[in-house]
Amino acid sequence: MIPAVRPILRYSTRSLSTWSHVPAGPPDPILGVTEAFKADTSPKKINLGVGAYRDENGKPYVLPSVKKAEAILTASNADKEYLPITGSGDFTKNAAKLAYGEESIPLAENRIAITQSISGTGALRVGGAFIARHYPHENRKIIYLPKPSWGNHTPIFRDSGLEVRGYRYFDKATVGLDFAGLKEDLKAAPEKSIVLLHACAHNPTGVDPTPEQWKEISDIVQEKGLFPFFDMAYQGFASGSTSRDAFAVRHFVAQGHQIALAQSFAKNMGLYGERVGAFSLVTSDAAERAKVDSQVKIVVRPMYSNPPIHGARIAATILSTPDLYREWEQEVKGMANRIISMREHLYNALTNDLGTPGEWGHIKSQIGMFSFTGLTPEQTKALAEKAHVYMTADGRISMAGLNGNNIQYFAESVHKAVKGEL
Repeated sequence: MIPAVRPILRYSTRSLSTWSHVPAGPPDPILGVTEAFKADTSPKKINLGVGAYRDENGKPYVLPSVKKAEAILTASNADKEYLPITGSGDFTKNAAKLAYGEESIPLAENRIAITQSISGTGALRVGGAFIARHYPHENRKIIYLPKPSWGNHTPIFRDSGLEVRGYRYFDKATVGLDFAGLKEDLKAAPEKSIVLLHACAHNPTGVDPTPEQWKEISDIVQEKGLFPFFDMAYQGFASGSTSRDAFAVRHFVAQGHQIALAQSFAKNMGLYGERVGAFSLVTSDAAERAKVDSQVKIVVRPMYSNPPIHGARIAATILSTPDLYREWEQEVKGMANRIISMREHLYNALTNDLGTPGEWGHIKSQIGMFSFTGLTPEQTKALAEKAHVYMTADGRISMAGLNGNNIQYFAESVHKAVKGEL
């Protein structure tokens, strides 16, 4: 007797997939701008969405000091062995000196726990995870971010296990700092809360407190017992001076704050793809630093084991070689000055040449790579569709994307958008 053949049941791949329930995530707003720009075939197109420096010809820029450091490393025939969990000691030592200053008392007393990280993002993530695990105030694992803040701050800290709240920062009416609102919100925050502070060149607004305002903020943080976590992604790149851009960090430390600090070398050394950064904490003494170091290693080890080596060697070579360091400082100043000159040019074009409606002084008073233009979502949409000018919907532009070849066209396009003539 021939056995009955069981029918073969056919199921679609979709019905069998373990991951069929996963919803599509929202598109990244900045990457979406880049994709739209790439798809545009107009020769006039301008991309002001991505936060990466471009030279006067709109091209990526590799710093001469970086090229020289790479030549030194090539000649040294260095190996490719794993770094320790907390990274290159030469790099972290010099990164701490750059941030805290050569005369820093905690640095001299070996009280700064520091680890190399995967750029600034990695520093924030390691810091968030460490704080979530070890911050002693269980009912105060709340971090306050400025409104607005870098878009990645919220998911980084939320995924680290912290509750994310906000404090007022940007005043849309003046396109400047809402200092009264900032102070009021920090004073109203629960004691022992964590507050995230942009050390310089606030992203996305380009609006920074003055040194006197920083001193007031420090006093409020101290009075409320808040814990300051600085994000310093643009040291040197904002004003052209590494010391000036570190004012807030160094003032807080001098006033006795035990800060946390995330550093990035993406912008100020142009090491975007090398992913070079550092996370550090100021502790009370060398013994406490050693304990903190040991726990930071426990955070890092299962996360990525140890950091990449090449970029850290480049940064360490520049920071530890006097001639290269001086050359790098001039290059950073040159990048900052080019952006400042673009601000001047844009302001003059809008205000003096074109007579564009509105007040445009914020273009000059803001600092760093980004500027909040004050353009509306409708105007930015029109600029993309009619003038081939791409930026985020909130009107943030990367000043580094402007140059002598495109700034007049950009100014004229903004003028038409503001007047509704595009």
